[in-house]
Amino acid sequence: MSATTQTSETNAPLASLDEWEDFLQQRYPETDGETAVPSVKANADQHEYRDYRAEARASVKEFYRLNHRYQTFDFVQEKRAEYLPLNHRTMGIWEAMEYLNTLVDDSDPDTDLTQIEHLLQTAEAIRADGHPRWFILTGLIHDLGKILCLWGEPQWAVVGDTFPVGCRFSDKIVFPEFFADNPDSATPKYQTENGIYEPGAGLDKVFLSWGHDEYLYHVTKDYLPDEALYMIRYHSFYPAHTEGAYGHLMNAEDRRLFDAVRAFNPYDLYSKTPVRPDVKELRPYYEDLIAEYFPPTLRW
Repeated sequence: MSATTQTSETNAPLASLDEWEDFLQQRYPETDGETAVPSVKANADQHEYRDYRAEARASVKEFYRLNHRYQTFDFVQEKRAEYLPLNHRTMGIWEAMEYLNTLVDDSDPDTDLTQIEHLLQTAEAIRADGHPRWFILTGLIHDLGKILCLWGEPQWAVVGDTFPVGCRFSDKIVFPEFFADNPDSATPKYQTENGIYEPGAGLDKVFLSWGHDEYLYHVTKDYLPDEALYMIRYHSFYPAHTEGAYGHLMNAEDRRLFDAVRAFNPYDLYSKTPVRPDVKELRPYYEDLIAEYFPPTLRW
């Protein structure tokens, strides 16, 4: 099935992208006042988690069904070829935030916060904990890749837990049973532990499912420290940074920098509150921070 045909199928089972993030909070709940995310539970029994299959909304299950069916190796290559030349638009970081702010879904009953307000909540939580300025900036921009939705990409090709394509799908990925409908599951060269990859070669040589993480990494990779780039590129790679899967594909640099990813993820999952940040008051601080690391415009 071509990418064009895929994206024409019913592609918005979620009322809003927040539904996916709400599911992540259910899947990886806070424990004893601290999130379970920073500690890899490679050997954790599944009964330590709530029964996410039973509790997930029907819309979330449909989202994962589409994601797991259509995120094939060939699809990822098509999207990389389409978007990684970065020729869709030229704009600055704050302009991109305002552009993302046009991604509005009036059907979401749980929040009336804007996209910019969500970004500022994450950044302000990081700032309040005294982290470096590059860390604060990463919190501000980490979801800007969701502008893919504004260019016609379906939800399942923008958000979702990411995972490698081109090798066997791990049973640590949520709803692994949905991979039965993925054509790669019937392709022998993709169904060994390492697949097309050399063990220990490093994640930079591994193709992950397509989405906002990988896209934004390529937009920003010339401007930020390695720790920030790992946070951006791998914050949705839950099978690895939270479940301990795919370690056989990583190198020493990946393992070192995944500490930064785990430090970031509690802010990604748990920083949203009903209290609106004052965008007008905060904007000068964040525009100065943006200018410290980025040029006035970037290619998107």
